[in-house]
Amino acid sequence: MSNKNCDQPIFLNSAGVICSLGSGLENVEDHLFSENTEITYLKYSSKFSTENDLLLGIVEQPLAAVPIAEEDTRNNRMLTTALEPLLSEIQLLKKRFGPQRIATVIGTSTSGISDGEEAMRYHRNQNKFPANYHYRKQEPSSPSRYIAKWLGLRGPSFSVSSACTSGAKALASAARLLRLGVCDAVIAGGVDTLCNMTVKGFSSLLVTTDSICNPFSINRNGINIGEGAGLFLLTREPGPVRLAGVGETSDAYHISAPHPEGKGAESAMRQALQQSGMDPENIQYLNLHGTGTEQNDKMEARAVQRVFGPDIACSSTKPLTGHTLAAAGAIEAVFCWLALQREDGRLPPHRWDGQTDPDLPVLTGIATTRLGKKLTTAMSNSFAFGGNNASLILVRE
Repeated sequence: MSNKNCDQPIFLNSAGVICSLGSGLENVEDHLFSENTEITYLKYSSKFSTENDLLLGIVEQPLAAVPIAEEDTRNNRMLTTALEPLLSEIQLLKKRFGPQRIATVIGTSTSGISDGEEAMRYHRNQNKFPANYHYRKQEPSSPSRYIAKWLGLRGPSFSVSSACTSGAKALASAARLLRLGVCDAVIAGGVDTLCNMTVKGFSSLLVTTDSICNPFSINRNGINIGEGAGLFLLTREPGPVRLAGVGETSDAYHISAPHPEGKGAESAMRQALQQSGMDPENIQYLNLHGTGTEQNDKMEARAVQRVFGPDIACSSTKPLTGHTLAAAGAIEAVFCWLALQREDGRLPPHRWDGQTDPDLPVLTGIATTRLGKKLTTAMSNSFAFGGNNASLILVRE
């Protein structure tokens, strides 16, 4: 059976975002492209640390209320805040296509775990759970279920939970749904919120740092964990940015470490290029996964050098936001989406000490702040536990 939509382009029509940089596109864009490099958006906190204060990408802005009591979690409040600016557009899509033709795909790894942790502490002290507690709040399906229920959407609704590629893979899933013709619009992205499980879990792996992460530096010593949400409305109708290519691979090398040569990462980038019909030299900017850990940066530098050579303009934004885990792929896609619509060619910055690691291939284009012309093509990388890899290519229309 043929599908007339299978070759149609997919567009990222609108976006919403919240992270340590701020809430809303305008606020986040102002801080992301600020020329003041002395400001840090990470905050010290001991709330989630077993011993010392850690620098975290904490969202301190007020969060929107969740209108469905049984779905009320910090994770869904974060999601609601990112989505609220898009509500009028979603209502127009509902009237135009019908609620059964709008899908919801959300990437998450924490879901409502922070609320579950609070409920467990309450139970320890009171010998009962809080009246508003339900285990369903912790399910990965909670964010997508909540949006569909809240907005009265009846199209496909599911969550993606593949650790740090979740947000990027949610966008890939959205594109497939549109190309299959099973829906006409998709709300897709990622959301994660800080909780003890993730912060203490990464600390137990000895990969967190109490200083600002320093991607691709010889002095890098770990990651900062962050939180946030990034969302898009995707359709087959022309918009400001096109999702031109997607690459998804799995190393199957190690449960928590990437393949040391970055074979899966390289394959994901090449798949995205193939799907987009582009050559490596067509990509003007690369948003690096760039966590600041020993192994991730080494394998990514090797993979990038093999695909693009040393000169591609590239940066990691994690020193600004922390690693927002399942939300990272979506939030960083929003950063690329914003950069692609600027007229001045400014790129998301790379904050580091400038001390290259002789054990890494040299990326001479790292920390490029301005192209000198409009940015028209960008790739964003996301890599995760289990060697799970995703690369997205975005094109200015």
